[in-house]
This record gives sequence, structure tokens and C-alpha cells, in this order.
Amino acid sequence: MEGRNLEKQPVIEMLGITKRFVDVTANDRVDLSLYPKEICALLGENGAGKTTLMNILFGYYLLDEGEILIHGEKVTFGSPKDAITHGIAMIHQHFTLVPIQTVLENVMIGVEGKFFLDKKSARKRLIEIEERFGLALGPDLLVWTLSIGEQQKLEILKALYREAEILIMDEPTAVLAPTEIEELFKTLRTLVDNGRSVIFISHKLHEVLEISNRIVVLRSGKNVAERKTSETNIPELANLMVGRELLERLKRKEIETGAAVLEVKGLRVRNSRGLIAVDGLDLTLRSGEVVGIAGVSGNGQTELSEALFGQIRPEEGILILGGEEFPGVKPSEVIRRGMARIPEDRIGTGLFMDLSVKENMVLENHVQEPFSRRGLTNMKEIRSFASGCIENFQVKTDGMEAPVKSLSGGNLQKVILARELAGNPKIVVACQPTRGLDVGAMEYIHQVMLKQKERGAGVLLISDDLDEIFLLSDRILVMYEGKILGEMNAEEANREQIGLWMSGVTS
Repeated sequence: MEGRNLEKQPVIEMLGITKRFVDVTANDRVDLSLYPKEICALLGENGAGKTTLMNILFGYYLLDEGEILIHGEKVTFGSPKDAITHGIAMIHQHFTLVPIQTVLENVMIGVEGKFFLDKKSARKRLIEIEERFGLALGPDLLVWTLSIGEQQKLEILKALYREAEILIMDEPTAVLAPTEIEELFKTLRTLVDNGRSVIFISHKLHEVLEISNRIVVLRSGKNVAERKTSETNIPELANLMVGRELLERLKRKEIETGAAVLEVKGLRVRNSRGLIAVDGLDLTLRSGEVVGIAGVSGNGQTELSEALFGQIRPEEGILILGGEEFPGVKPSEVIRRGMARIPEDRIGTGLFMDLSVKENMVLENHVQEPFSRRGLTNMKEIRSFASGCIENFQVKTDGMEAPVKSLSGGNLQKVILARELAGNPKIVVACQPTRGLDVGAMEYIHQVMLKQKERGAGVLLISDDLDEIFLLSDRILVMYEGKILGEMNAEEANREQIGLWMSGVTS
């Protein structure tokens, strides 16, 4: 899409926006404009101030300084309801849907506030919106039966039903398959053609270049650049985001693979709802290789990782670690047998957010030597270990005693990596290791994964980011509805075939 769509007056002007949280300035005199029929991409590292700026625009936060103009008129938002009234909708990365209700009921929530709901009129209006914008969903379908891509369509339908003129989309492609991303971009172009404007927040620079008209870059809470999309490229944008040049391509050493360190045979696992999530899965991981498991989120990847981590008991199947069958479901036993675990949910599963950085560094080994002797905690060893981890993994923190919740997403992941990799594990199972991270943090974690391979570990990379899968993997497996639907050597793999497998197409 070419250049800014210059019509007379911006739809939105955010002028000199400043927001402080105690002694931290999240936004420092930030300017942002959005024009009619435009897709403006907002880029920046984690902590750059993007989310804070959008939360101000959507009424979650009150600004400390500056002003917001809608169609040239100054407005003040005290809540999201005020923003919605002015035609603004925000579609979050994590959808706000009620799974047990229908598509129609989710669309009507918060809009049809009468005691007796007029479903007939609402259905008619919903179908008209679906036809106009090419977003066909069955009004009576239950939300929990929808794919991730369909759920995102529903979020867009909710916004359009509320007559939104401006859509803020936060990491909208994070959990979509390639075909679903194509569908989303088609939808966004249709929205623009029908007079809507979009603010598009993403870490995926190639997608930003494909879909946006204009790009605004924030760094450390300030404007650092604005570019027409047609006049920039990925290296420049990455440089602007992090303030330094990033490696365009990771250096991958040729490593000879060794014996199998992990074998999975006939694995069958149920999810929390009692449904089969992993269905007769087989895979082998060898030392000195990275095996990437691609797939749209929700196809059993989480349950696979939890079964490998010892968090849930498989219904059937055999797990073999280092040549020995492993029947149990104790995470401590998995760790003892040489597996490092990088969980999908770094906050809910990987860390105790109220504990310090130091305490999180030794969570899994605090009762073992040298951190504990004869039941007594050895604080000197713990401090020494934590200090070394902070230095070796470049963790940005106010100190080892700081609560881990004070860290950014990238530094939270570094704490987990430091803890898990300290013992030179034989197997590294990394589930969505860079989800939600900025390009600088992603580059660092990718380098760490390759170093584990180079020292002889087997790395199982579970990711719904195809760029990450292609960048790191030696072999690529595609998971669909709990099964391995296809496998390719990375050198021979192509995105089209992988994308088809991710969508369930085998022929």
C-alpha cells in the first residue's frame, strides 16, 4: 500500500502526549496522527510506550500533558466508553470474548442494553455488516468452536457493530496461520476502502511493510521517526526501534547431529476440558539439532509441552529421555534427567512474579547443593549464582533483590533462560520463546537457542511464528489437531506448503 492517504484533516491527532507513572515517564511529548482511509503502523521495543499511548487513546489512562483531537475537536476520555462513543475500538492480542455464548450474543454484549433483547434486528444488522465487509460468521455459532482467525473476525465485527471508525489493533497476527494473516490483511484493506482507519501495532516488520501506509517509531517513550512505508525497509526500521543495527541473518554453524535425546511415541493427551489435544504423536529430537514445531495456536502444542514438562499425565504413549523411558509426571524428574523448560506463559508458569530476581533464578534448585546444605540455605552461593546469571544473560534489572514483576518481557524471558540453561541441559524445550517480545530481545534469544544447539543439546522449538521456525530449525514439523501433519528439512521447506499444513490441507 502506497504512501500517506492525504485528505484534508486527520481523523485523530495526539499532540504532546505525556504520561508518568511515579518516577517513570512512559510517554514523553509524543505526537501521533491518523488520517482517513489509512493504516498507520506503530513500532517500538517493549517498554517504548506504544501500549501506554494506545491506552490513553482508548480511555484506559488519563494523560498528564498534551491533547487529543478527533476530527479537529479536542476531546477528553475518562473511560473506554468515552472512546467508543467517539468511534474508537481497540482489539487486543488476547480476545475479550465469552466462549459459551454465540457470535450474535457476543456482538450484542454491552450494546443492546434493554431488558428484552431484540435479537431479530441485531441479527439482521450483523448479517448486513458481515456482507458489507466480507466477514461471514454464522450468528449462532458458539465462540469456543471458532478458530483463532474466526475469533479475530468476531472482534472486528464487534467493533463495526458499535460503528467504530478507528480500529486499534494490538499484535493482531501473533497467533494466526499464514492463510489467516492473508485473510486479515484482506479485511483491513476492505475496512480502509470503506472509510475506516487503522492503527496497527506489530513486531513483525515484514507485515508492517506489507499492510501499512505510514510508520511511526517510538523509542524510550519518544518519537524517533516517521516514514512512508514505500520509502523504508526492514534494516532501517529495526535500527530505528533499538538504536543499533541488528543482524540480518544469524550465523549458523554446521553441527553434526548425534543420538536421540528425546523420543515421543504414540503420545495421547487430553486438555483441561477433557478433549483429545495430542493424538498419537511421534517425534524424535537428536543432539545438535533444532526441531521446529509449527502450527496455529490451539492445535495441541501447549498440551504437548506440558506433557514433556511433566505437568500433565499422558493418557497413552511413551516418552524417552536420554535413552530411558520416562513414565512419571514430576517436573523435578524431568529437570533431573536434563531437560530445560521454557514455558509458553512466562508470567503464569515460568516465574513467581512477587519474588525477587534472585529467588526466581534458583526456583528449581533451591533445595539442592550448592544452594542448600543439610536443610540450610546458602545465601552466598545463591547471590553469586544470581549475579553471574544477570551478567551472563544481560538482564536489565535494578538488582537481584528487585521483584521480577518490575522487569520487561524480554528480561523476564532472560531470567527463565538463565535459570534453565545454567546446568547445560541435554534437551531444551522452548514453547513460544519470543511471543510478545521486540526485535532486539528476539535476536538475543535466537542466538541463545543456536548456542545450545552448538554445544550439543537438542532444541525442540514450538512456535506459531513461521519466521522464527525457518530461521532456527534444521527440521520442521507441522502440528494440526494434535497430530504431526507434515515434516520437511528446513533447507527444502517452503512457506506455501508449511502454511497449507498449518491450515489442515494435506493434498
